[in-house]
Amino acid sequence: MANGKNNSMNKNQDSRNLSDVFKELQEIRYSSANQVNTSSKPKSESKTTKQSSIKKHSAPKQQSKPKAKVSFIENTDVSFDNKKGVKLSNLLIVFVVLVLVIIAVFPMNVFSVETGNTTEDSEEVVETASIPTDFEINRKALNMQKIISENSSFEKVKEQVSEEREIEYEIQTQQNPTLPRGEQVVLQEGVMGKENVSLVKTYENGEFIEEIILAKETIEEPTPQILDIGTSDFLADLNIHIGDTVYLNKNATLRKEPSEDSEEVADIKNYIDVKLLELPNEDWCKVSFDTIEGYLPTDVLTSPTKTPSIIERNRIQRILINVNIEMELNKSTGLTLKDYQKIFKDLPNDTNGIFEENAEVFYNMDKKYNVNGIFIASIAIHESAWGTSQIAQDKNNLFGYGSYDDTPYESSYDFSSYAEGIETVTKSLVKYYLNPAGTKIYDGETASAWYYNGPTLEGVNQRYASDPDWHTKVYSYMEMLYNRLS
Repeated sequence: MANGKNNSMNKNQDSRNLSDVFKELQEIRYSSANQVNTSSKPKSESKTTKQSSIKKHSAPKQQSKPKAKVSFIENTDVSFDNKKGVKLSNLLIVFVVLVLVIIAVFPMNVFSVETGNTTEDSEEVVETASIPTDFEINRKALNMQKIISENSSFEKVKEQVSEEREIEYEIQTQQNPTLPRGEQVVLQEGVMGKENVSLVKTYENGEFIEEIILAKETIEEPTPQILDIGTSDFLADLNIHIGDTVYLNKNATLRKEPSEDSEEVADIKNYIDVKLLELPNEDWCKVSFDTIEGYLPTDVLTSPTKTPSIIERNRIQRILINVNIEMELNKSTGLTLKDYQKIFKDLPNDTNGIFEENAEVFYNMDKKYNVNGIFIASIAIHESAWGTSQIAQDKNNLFGYGSYDDTPYESSYDFSSYAEGIETVTKSLVKYYLNPAGTKIYDGETASAWYYNGPTLEGVNQRYASDPDWHTKVYSYMEMLYNRLS
């Protein structure tokens, strides 16, 4: 009976324990989860941190279930032996339960972290989970899909072709001492050649990137360009070329050869122009002076570029160079009105200002009657003693025109003005003294040449004046007036 009773008690005990064991299992699971979560939190965590982390989750916190007290022995009157048997069976059950708890607890925690369940267990795990402080987020991650897409779009194509191309011509230069330094003259134009070229061209995405030449075949040889390069500092300084007109900057002697010891050919005055023919060296040049050829030192020459006033000075010098006692007087002087005004301005002996006032009249005679106006003025100066004679003052007659030696004053002509007297004498000289018979002169008339003995001072002197030195005296005034131009 005792054994039956004990057996019955054991069965009842087993039945009771199995019914409650799952309750105990649930309590153990919750307890284990809480212990794990509690132990995983850092001790230094403040209440504020814990509260702020809890607020991040919206799932409400479930009330903790009351823990069931598991009792393996309820009947206090069980014998010691029975107690010992019960303990063994209970330990076996507890061991099995613990294994089930371990299997049940850990996968559930992992599931809660990975799936983000909003249960109390999952909430606690999420609250305490944190990213390690030594973990660095890669904010510049490579976009592998983009890289693959871009590289897969590259297309490189090669093709072999044959083309006709031009061949650059060569430029050949040679020094030329007869050109200004740095100046170039093309003696022969360059012409491009032609060739066939076999090559391989490479394209990437339709864009040419390189070529490799395989072979070349010349079709037509290029013609080189030939250039003369100037080396003359003398020509560059004056900005001139061979064949140009140059001017003397001082009196110089034209010589037969390029040497100071060479034979003299002619004397050339300052400002006179010559034509540059050759440049044997930088010290000497060959020139032409009024059909006379010879050599001059290069340092006696200048140009309009270097001396801008040289052309005007040359014009005057060209006039003065032809002034001589044997010069032809039936020609215009080539002087301008300004030249005449310059010549007669402030003449020291023109005390009454007669000649300065009539400078334009003398100029008009020069142009209108094709006669040397300075010659006309010089006669007036000589015959009137610079306009101070009685006939000049009383009769506006600067030439004593019409007078005879016996009665000079009475026989001389009266004029209403100095201009009238100047023109009357000019017309008489042109018609009777200066031009050969039949020469067309003015107003459709021709020269009668009644007193013509040549168009020079000496020729006029023979029939115009009784004084045999008259022509030299008149020329001295002419020379004085001309020299006022320089």
